[in-house]
Amino acid sequence: MMRRVGILCVAALMVAGCNPGLVQRGAHASDPLAAPGPARGAGGVDPLIVGDRLLEAGEAELALSSYLRGAADAGLTPEIQLSLAAANIQLGRLHQAERLLRDVLDAEPQNARAMNNLGVVLLELGELGEAHRVFRAAFALQPTPEIRENLRVSGAKLENLSYGDPIEDDAFTLTRRANGVYGLHAPG
Repeated sequence: MMRRVGILCVAALMVAGCNPGLVQRGAHASDPLAAPGPARGAGGVDPLIVGDRLLEAGEAELALSSYLRGAADAGLTPEIQLSLAAANIQLGRLHQAERLLRDVLDAEPQNARAMNNLGVVLLELGELGEAHRVFRAAFALQPTPEIRENLRVSGAKLENLSYGDPIEDDAFTLTRRANGVYGLHAPG
């Protein structure tokens, strides 16, 4: 785990060095999307907030860079891992997101948000049985309408799947909701 943290910290520093425009933009505290510069105490900009705003704006690659800067400052906390996973989901890097979400659940086994997002990733990867099991566990911890809908979708997919049937990739759309929770929606 420590090796992974070290690698992420080095990657964050490399990304920050490759994007001089972002560091200069971070000098303007009034810019709500400003990338963080060096830690400036109470007046500094939180890289997680910046990353969340960038992710909401559809700038997943920039959000990932901001989250990595946060990891370099604060370490690879479960909160930062959840944020990194959300950016990776938007970028279509599902295996990386899966690994990050499993790490979060190793540290915080009762994290319903991480369970829900892991279920979404597993469903997207075609792991229907495990996805349904993870959604059930998430719903038991936090019975929100979003998790209930994901549980329903995974159950419907399991019921309609016959042995040897290919899994349709375009059957559902992945949508980011409030607080980084992902949902699945049928088209139309």
